[in-house]
Amino acid sequence: MKLVSVLAATLLLGTAPAATAEPKPALYGYAVDTWRSFTAMLDPRTNLVADNIGGDLNPATRSKYTSPTNIGGYLWSTVVARDLGIIDRREASTRIDATLNSLARLKKHEPTGMYFNWYDPANGEVLRIWPEDGNPVYPFLSSVDNGWLAAALMVVRTAEPSARRKAEKLLYGMDFGFYYNPKSRGDDFPAGQLRGGFWPEKPPGCSVFDKDVYYTCNHYDILNTEPRIASYIGIALGQIPREHYFGTYRTFPDTCDWSWLKQKPVGVHRSYLGVPVFEGTYSYNGKRFVPTWGGDMFEALMPALFVPEERWAPKSWGLNHPIYVQGQIEHGLGEAKYGYWGFSPASNPLGGYAAYGAPPLGMDPAGYPSDLEGTKVDYGFGECRSPGPAPQKWGDGVVTPHAVFLALPYAKDAALANLAKLKRSFGNVYGPGGFKDSIAVRSGKVADRYLSLDQAMVLGAIGNSLRHDLVRNAFTRGEIERGIRPLLAIEEFSIGKAGT
Repeated sequence: MKLVSVLAATLLLGTAPAATAEPKPALYGYAVDTWRSFTAMLDPRTNLVADNIGGDLNPATRSKYTSPTNIGGYLWSTVVARDLGIIDRREASTRIDATLNSLARLKKHEPTGMYFNWYDPANGEVLRIWPEDGNPVYPFLSSVDNGWLAAALMVVRTAEPSARRKAEKLLYGMDFGFYYNPKSRGDDFPAGQLRGGFWPEKPPGCSVFDKDVYYTCNHYDILNTEPRIASYIGIALGQIPREHYFGTYRTFPDTCDWSWLKQKPVGVHRSYLGVPVFEGTYSYNGKRFVPTWGGDMFEALMPALFVPEERWAPKSWGLNHPIYVQGQIEHGLGEAKYGYWGFSPASNPLGGYAAYGAPPLGMDPAGYPSDLEGTKVDYGFGECRSPGPAPQKWGDGVVTPHAVFLALPYAKDAALANLAKLKRSFGNVYGPGGFKDSIAVRSGKVADRYLSLDQAMVLGAIGNSLRHDLVRNAFTRGEIERGIRPLLAIEEFSIGKAGT
């Protein structure tokens, strides 16, 4: 497949911000440098952004793979760069148009309009051999990755009027209802869940054949995790019933059948839209909250880059997000005593990729850890299972800067201070593309690369902070506000101080 770039070579260097005597906030400087990583990751032949690039931004170090999430992240980051004055409107329009044209040419699953998980950014072909090790790739279509791309299309159709027709043609061709399984919790339960995705061809391992594809055996079955962006979009577009939002678990049940989990939840039973919901909570440092699977910021707060959940849902997310961020801060500074905080899946400073989180905030008994040593916590499960030994010490904590940026709406001063301290204390954590992907704070070992997804979270968070919810306002205009705002408003999490 041949894709021809319409971007001039000068655009690939980025447009320098205009000189001004007015001092710029630290967030603006971070944005300028973070945007530079995107100009380096973009392949000029296809207008597709690579998944990652080396810390020196050498184009030769661009990865040979990309995903719908990466492409979407570049699109909303372009909007942010324009509205911050890093690039001008003409350049932004040209960039967005070029990438939308490329998306229109990429091979996808035609019955659903969904995109495959991995493409070669040099030519736009669907990957069947993994470029890093030569292993076979079974082309897969992920519900959550397509959710992030659809979110980006919703942003650009509003923020860039010249792109509206092209963006909506792609968006309205995507059917998220294809992922919805109304019977995922049994024939008698009144709401279902989203499948993880599907393969057009039979893969190795577990799969379920239905509707001429092979679905994953797993469903996204908890609420406080990143797939809820796909749920929001599917509900807003009328492809998934509203009841689905209450078909996911806040925590898993409090019975002994679930005692393999990290902590026994406490909560109350309520009903919304005829769907029974256990409003379960975990406890950490005297506060009750709805946990994520791994205790990380990505699961909890990336959807809130697009949806003002804390405003639309004051009795649920409006309470939970600040408590969750405070838990990350208390884990990093108080419990583990790293001196820094912000934990989320990212590049491993020792090589590769790993899932990091604040262990007390997650349900997964195997992690996510906050350090290289993989230190775990186990609070037991009431009378069903005794707790494990408490950690004697925490190891080399891995801080992921994008996680700190996600905390800006809930703890701005603490986030800015944490970022400034990281940059001041570790000169090698900040490079020509902004903050590098992660740092082990006791050894000072840095993951010397930039990931487009993580950089897109950084720019999205800065855009919202400096431009009055720029990304959120563009995303929510129209179907999202009409369909999701009243839905979120009706729920009440059973959270707050432990014991209340």
